[in-house]
Amino acid sequence: MSAEALVGETLPFPVLTAVTAIALTTIVFYFLMIAKAKPALDPVEFTPLPLVKKESLSHDTRRFTFALPNGPNGKLGLPIGQHITLKFTETLPDGKTKNHQRSYTPTTGDDTPGTVVFVIKVYKAGVHPKFPEGGKMSQHLDSLKIGDTVDMRGPKGHMTYHKNGNFTVHPILKRDPHQQRTAKHFGMIAGGTGITPMLQIMNAVLRDEPNSDITVSLVYANQSEDDILVRQELESAVEKYPGRFKLHYTVDRPPEGWKFSTGFITKEMLEAHLPSASSDGSTQILMCGPPPMVKFACLPNLEAMGFKKTDYFVF
Repeated sequence: MSAEALVGETLPFPVLTAVTAIALTTIVFYFLMIAKAKPALDPVEFTPLPLVKKESLSHDTRRFTFALPNGPNGKLGLPIGQHITLKFTETLPDGKTKNHQRSYTPTTGDDTPGTVVFVIKVYKAGVHPKFPEGGKMSQHLDSLKIGDTVDMRGPKGHMTYHKNGNFTVHPILKRDPHQQRTAKHFGMIAGGTGITPMLQIMNAVLRDEPNSDITVSLVYANQSEDDILVRQELESAVEKYPGRFKLHYTVDRPPEGWKFSTGFITKEMLEAHLPSASSDGSTQILMCGPPPMVKFACLPNLEAMGFKKTDYFVF
């Protein structure tokens, strides 16, 4: 008698049907879990993502929402602290083509299944004398219509936040070691759209770890009050996380009655609004903004305040 016949003789038909159903359910569940766990993007190959929503936050800043390729319930799978590379191909007047790539940190993560959101400042041509052509990528994004696609890949970056203040700084040179750091207090300095990686870390520390006592202090620099991005979200966080989140602004052109700071970031400003350096490295400073701001306004002042290279990280 064959094995098939033996099974048929041994198990009544209803039992056999139930066993088969359980086996099929297990297999389907297994493959669904694999699909669910798969990140939306590949770190090497570019994937086209369609634009599903575009909003104007200010005269030169937009919020772009793209649909993920792994479906409405799919997750981005981007490690906190990492960013995504966007690419498009420009057709030149002579008919030749040129690829443009730029990396951005999304303002959303696995908390928003099915989509990924970027807040991006548009640098238009003919506005800044030093950059007469403006920003190629930001202008391209601003020209997109709903349904148009942008090629993306990721993750990319030199910092990964884990949990409970623990994060890894990945070396630029592969021969250098990874640095494991732990923070009890995060100080953040952001300029313009440099707020996006800060928002990513803030949400991980404050929203995703509600029982933690880790604190975040942010100094956010802009040209004018109108340039302050995600202001409502930041100020809501002050109210929602009292004692854990502090916020301070500085702008170059303040309006009448402005109650925050004016002008460039100074040592006195940082001393007043950021946590002090700690001997055990438990105060960590994160920075993201225009290179001159970081080079001339942030790093010299932080070092004068006693912070070492292992106490800060620049996105």
